[in-house]
Parts: sequence; C-alpha cells; structure tokens
Amino acid sequence: MTAIKYDVVGIGNAIVDIIGRCDDAYLASHSLTKGGMQLLFDLAAVDALYKGMGPAIEISGGSAANTIVGVASLGGKAAYIGKVADDEFGRIFAHDIRASGVTYETAPAKGGAPTARSLILVTPDGERTMNTFLGVSPELNGAELKPDLIAAGKIVYLEGYLFDRDEAKAAFREAASIAAKAGRKVALTLSDGFCVDRHRDEFRRLIKEQVDILFANESEITALYQTTSFEEAARQAAVDVKLAVLTRSAKGAVIHSDGKAIAVAAAPVAKVIDTTGAGDLYAAGFLFGFAAGRDLETCGKLGSMAAAEIISHVGARPEQPLDKLARESGLL
Repeated sequence: MTAIKYDVVGIGNAIVDIIGRCDDAYLASHSLTKGGMQLLFDLAAVDALYKGMGPAIEISGGSAANTIVGVASLGGKAAYIGKVADDEFGRIFAHDIRASGVTYETAPAKGGAPTARSLILVTPDGERTMNTFLGVSPELNGAELKPDLIAAGKIVYLEGYLFDRDEAKAAFREAASIAAKAGRKVALTLSDGFCVDRHRDEFRRLIKEQVDILFANESEITALYQTTSFEEAARQAAVDVKLAVLTRSAKGAVIHSDGKAIAVAAAPVAKVIDTTGAGDLYAAGFLFGFAAGRDLETCGKLGSMAAAEIISHVGARPEQPLDKLARESGLL
C-alpha cells in the first residue's frame, strides 16, 4: 500500500499568470472590457497583447495551483498535476510552483499547443482585466496521472475548470477512483457558475458517486441545483455529498456535514483590494486543516483567514506566510 506523503494533491489547469500594469487607454486600444475576463483563442492576439504590456511579473497560476501553493504556505505537504508544454512558459510554471514548496512532476508536452497563460492587466485603480489563453492545459488526460502520487495524498483536489474536455472528465474519474481505492478523500471545487451550467448533470453524478468534499460559492451551488435559494441548494448538497463547504463572500461560509450546518464568519479585512483567488485560498486553508485532523469549524476559520489575506492585495498568491498568520490567529 502506498504510504501517505502529501496532505493534498491538486489536479487542474496549469497556467502562467502574467501580471502587468497599464492605463485605461491601453485597454481601450485593445477593445478590452475593464474588470472583465475573456478567453483568447488566437495565439497571435495573445502575443500582441503580451508584447505591449511592458514589464510584468510571471508566476505559476490556475485555480487549483493557487490552492496547492496556499496549502504549502500553511506548512502542508502538497503536490500538483497540470499540463504544460515544453516551452519558456512551461519552464516558468514548473520552476515557480516548485519554488513555492510544491512537488510538481508532470512531464511537459512536446509539440502541439503551447503552455496556458493569463495576461492580467492592472490599471492604476487596482482593477484587474484578465485575458486567458488555455493552450495545452485542458488536454490533460489519464496519461498525466501518476497513481502512486495520487495515492500518496490524504486528499486529491479536483478543479472544475478542467471539466470541459472528455479526456479531462475521464482523468477526474480515474483520479477519484485511485484515491478511493487507497482510502483517501476526494475533493472537488465547482470553480465557476458557467462551468456548472455546461456540465450540470455530469457534475452532479460525479459528486454523488465519487466526491467526499465539495467546495462551491453561492452562485455555483445555486446553479448546480437550479434554484435561486441558497438554503435550498445547500440542503440538496448536504444530501448528495458527505461534506459541503459553501462560501458566501462577506457573509462567511456554511459547512454541511452529518446533518449539521456550521456557520463560519468571514475574517475581517481592513480594505478589500482584489477578490481574485479568494475561493482558491479558502479551499487551501480548509483542506490544510482537514488533512491535519482539525475540527470543521477550525478548518473553516483557516479558510477564512487565508481568503482574507489574499483579498487584501493584488494577486492570487499569499504575500505573507500563511503559517505565520495562522499562528498569530491562534489557529495553529
């Protein structure tokens, strides 16, 4: 039997975040909607936008990758599976996530689509305009899965954004099966309400059959159960999955388990600068606590603390060590 080596093993889109500053005129010159997020499919358009950005910060990104880095920042042992190409951005992704303390062993793909990237333009008012090119990342399939790596994690964490291709769906089910056979837990984040709309029936089947821990925000969970009532959606989630962790932004979160609902308040923040990555880091705190055997309320408080840190500045990666903040908050 494979020994436990990691607290959490994440699987998701491997994206390089390229964060640069610009003015409103630059957005207008490229017909970009300020504060919006768009998918780019034309590599030439991506390159043109990138060349005009000027100096930028380039870091490994993607929803589940942000979560896994958060687990590592809390002092947890974490690993990540995500597909990049054998190119400059693929090397940047691999170096950066490893430098964050995360095990990353996915071999780069040779030929074909390039590494995914998200061009994030920050205007002087702090607003972020995101332009994402998914590249090779959604092509992850069973060949990239490492059964021994998955079985070595207490929890395997699946990113809903990756659910658009049949190969990725099959990889999710295979990863969940590997984890279950090894006696590990399977966690899923729904990621996005539009993603839920595209795959509602398949998500519900996966959740009922193979997921132990479900993460969703208010819009995602109501989209999953096609209701405008958060309470009704939460009730249905509690029937479908053993543990439902439902976030509600400033209203905090509600954790449903064994017929009980635990409300956890949002951690205070002096000023909200950028909400990007709040859900990713909430999941990081919760999963870290869960893997460490903490009670559910403490897991929720760890999630709230991590989310509060991330929304206090620009960017989806912690600027302060989360383990230090957790100790100062009395959570470690």
